[in-house]
Amino acid sequence: MATTNIRVTLDAMLTARNMTLTELSARVGVSVVNLSLLKNNHAKAIRFTTLDAICDALDCEPGELIMRERSPAA
Repeated sequence: MATTNIRVTLDAMLTARNMTLTELSARVGVSVVNLSLLKNNHAKAIRFTTLDAICDALDCEPGELIMRERSPAA
């Protein structure tokens, strides 16, 4: 299984905005299950329309929600 250095900070964003996953789901029209996969870094892909809706609901930019962790130099 391939690993990736891409991380989603949805959990921290929800906490900072005092919002539940269920509330975000209702606002963006994406199932709680799919948002949970995203939140826990188990999603394999995200549609730009979904990313845009999440950013609207959380009042953030995509770069605040998705980040790349760099591997330490060997």
